[in-house]
Amino acid sequence: MLLELNQLIVKAGHQLLIKDVSWPAYKRILAELGDNRSSRIGYSQGMLEIMAPLPEHEVAKVIIGDLVKLLLEELDLEFWSLGSTTFDKETMNAGVEPDDCFYIQNEARVRGKDRINLEIDPPPDLAIEIDITSRTRFNNYQDLRVPELWRWNGRKLEINVLFNGKYLESNTSSIFPNLPIQQVIPEYLMLSKTNGRNTTMKGFRAWIRQKISSPI
Repeated sequence: MLLELNQLIVKAGHQLLIKDVSWPAYKRILAELGDNRSSRIGYSQGMLEIMAPLPEHEVAKVIIGDLVKLLLEELDLEFWSLGSTTFDKETMNAGVEPDDCFYIQNEARVRGKDRINLEIDPPPDLAIEIDITSRTRFNNYQDLRVPELWRWNGRKLEINVLFNGKYLESNTSSIFPNLPIQQVIPEYLMLSKTNGRNTTMKGFRAWIRQKISSPI
């Protein structure tokens, strides 16, 4: 590439797109940027995306991730949260760094592994993206065959379920089919802004236990 990475400035809340980036160049950029950075990288079919999140983006990411963890704990489902781990696959010419992600159904298949290799390992069962300032590209996740993708745009939680290699927007989660995820996650995310994180989590835990004890 003609540009050096230290020449690129991406302001918080903005994204930078660079076209015609080869797979070796993408991997070199990842290595040069390193793991200790605030920006996130996406790659799909030669298009490189560099995103710099805002503080509100990080707040939503943490709270939604905590709600999912609490939900999985109360349902007694083993899981492994890998946060913004880089997932890529050369044969699919795609790479992505989700805001958060979870191995749930496939947790046992990757349990204890130091590194995930999508050439032999399954992708995360659930990826979460916070699209407050920019809209995440679908192709990355579709190409990597991530079964379910949640996208929060600041007002609505969009649930996308992979079907025949393409995402279909759904009102329900395939992972939590008996719970109104699309309504309850935004509700408790908003409550956290007025009631505080701990009070919100206690209320959410009570709601889950009530749903478990008296399912509709």
